[in-house]
Amino acid sequence: MADHPALAVEQLTVTYAGEGGRVLAVDDVSFAIQRGEVLGLVGESGSGKSTVASAIIGLLAANATVQSGRLLIDGQDLRALSPEALRRLRGDRLAMVFQDPLSSLTPSIRVGEQIAEVLRVHRGLSTAAAERRAVDLLASVEVPDPPLRARAYPHQLSGGMQQRVLIAMALACEPDVLIMDEPTTALDVTTEATILDLVADLKRRVRAGILYITHDMGVVARLCDRVAVLYAGQLLEEGSVEEIFDRPRHPYTKGMLAAIPRLDRAHPGKRLPAIPGGIPRAGDLPAGCVFGPRCPFAAGGCAERRQPPREPWAVRCERAEELTGMSWPDAVPDNGGAVTDRLGSGPAPLVRAEALVKEFPQRGRWTDWRIDRGGPLGIRVARTRRAVRAVDGVSLDLRPGETLGLVGESGCGKTTLGRMIVRLIEPTAGDVIFGGTSLIALGRRALRRRRREFQIVFQNPDSSLNPRRRIGEILARPLIVFDRAGRKPLPAAIGALLRMVQLPEEYAGRYPHELSGGEKQRVAIARALATQPRVVVLDEPVTALDVSVRASVLNLLMALQAERGLPYLLIAHDLAVVRQVADTVAVMYRGRLCEVGPTDAVFVPPFHPYTRALLSAIPIPEPATARHTARIRLAEMGAAATSGRGCSFSPRCPARIGALCDEVTPPQRILDRGHTIACHHDVVTLGGQAR
Repeated sequence: MADHPALAVEQLTVTYAGEGGRVLAVDDVSFAIQRGEVLGLVGESGSGKSTVASAIIGLLAANATVQSGRLLIDGQDLRALSPEALRRLRGDRLAMVFQDPLSSLTPSIRVGEQIAEVLRVHRGLSTAAAERRAVDLLASVEVPDPPLRARAYPHQLSGGMQQRVLIAMALACEPDVLIMDEPTTALDVTTEATILDLVADLKRRVRAGILYITHDMGVVARLCDRVAVLYAGQLLEEGSVEEIFDRPRHPYTKGMLAAIPRLDRAHPGKRLPAIPGGIPRAGDLPAGCVFGPRCPFAAGGCAERRQPPREPWAVRCERAEELTGMSWPDAVPDNGGAVTDRLGSGPAPLVRAEALVKEFPQRGRWTDWRIDRGGPLGIRVARTRRAVRAVDGVSLDLRPGETLGLVGESGCGKTTLGRMIVRLIEPTAGDVIFGGTSLIALGRRALRRRRREFQIVFQNPDSSLNPRRRIGEILARPLIVFDRAGRKPLPAAIGALLRMVQLPEEYAGRYPHELSGGEKQRVAIARALATQPRVVVLDEPVTALDVSVRASVLNLLMALQAERGLPYLLIAHDLAVVRQVADTVAVMYRGRLCEVGPTDAVFVPPFHPYTRALLSAIPIPEPATARHTARIRLAEMGAAATSGRGCSFSPRCPARIGALCDEVTPPQRILDRGHTIACHHDVVTLGGQAR
């Protein structure tokens, strides 16, 4: 058995039953993974990555069928096993970590018990022995205070710790093969970096063959040994991570790598190269090369002939040798120069947030008992409810035509601040001045009249678009409510909105589920712009999108801004995206601003210790750099603070000065060009720490 790969997939073909018959989802895919090796399976949503994983582990949907192929673990064909034998193998020699831990963990069972169950079923351990081993496994994946966390329910853990619990469960029986399906997609950059460090360490310790499914090429560069590129169910290219990144040969691989926003090669304000169009649907594949309709290098014959893998390096493109060394074309014009050029001489702020505070009371938690005068006995016992400050005295300016990037980890208060600025939630204190008028002072009717002037685009279009309404109906509503169709008939106004976001007019008759993720986000953008707003809040608008779709949406946003002079508040945790599109950056931690300044200044030292940690955590899409870049590892984020003393970052800060940072609010250190850093360290020291 030692001569066999840990996992071998041989000529796998999977079809799904549809209304018009069976459609091809995975087409003759083959690859192998050795022990101790990580193979990155990359491609856009809809390329077949998760179908491949589901076929291997035996969890395909009821309408799916493996038409042909072999799935081998140490030479043993999984398709030859009985359902009972496959059930015994799953969780034992073959394990999987899914993308969303909350959908994989049982919410009513403590996490330690869920890990222990795997050990009882597959290893026959007693309850006590399994529970002890569960605590050891939590410690092995660096969960802090494992005995305490083992007694917690899933909802009591952060997203990063939930994912670690899933990894601990997958490793419980020391599997030969571990499948990880987008395990960090929903995590912020520092949590993602911690999970990637953990997987890299596990790769060395457990010697399992790991299939890592992702669309994030930066993650691939940091973690994987080899890469397999999947598109429309076909394996287009396979090679070592160095070969794929340094000398990509298939046009699709070139396009994916070109579309990545990069900190090390950022050109602020310039459009990103993007792959035009979208991935074909499984039932509507081209007759020839599956990538041909989107390929800028397509030549005569590509549209008619299927492209077989070619030797000596497996590339499904007959022009691969000819295209060696050629780059993906950068034919999209930029928006007129660097981002900061748009600001001109510095217009007056259109939106000004003044000392905004938002507190959320904690249920059943009381504190600060005191005795006041009054009451029937002359005294009164008063008490106040303990509250968490999600936003703590934040002040920001947003100018016409400017993009302000608001960055920080999940839970830092970014979304709460954005929603207060458009008054979707009421602040506890502070004010928002919009065009010289206080939004907080407006009554309900006055606010409704002004509502069209400020709009928001949410992170997940699936939850913000009504699934029971056609796209035309979704776009018609703001046009009707705010009377923004003008003299155009309503269908013409809807068609104009769709053309504005580069969607066909016939999409007006479709439902949201009939659109891809990028197309749905374009509809959300069109709906926000239907009211002809003066400011737009973009709340993580591209976080869940594939790299090529993300580039297209970012290019669209920059084009609309250049055309209309719209100011954006861009909420994100991807600093590479922010550097590409933002004029100004505000770094937020635990409800406070650590650093604010022009984009090019914030990304060059000196900078706040928290900014430095965020920058070090970003996956760099270059293998040699990614694997030799030192990362600042922050401690797990503790419970939210309830008092305003000291620096909010102090408990996790690698440059903490002790009691000074814990008890005294840090001063605002003003650098040039409006660059401010809230830190007790002086500017010289901060610059030295970054080098």
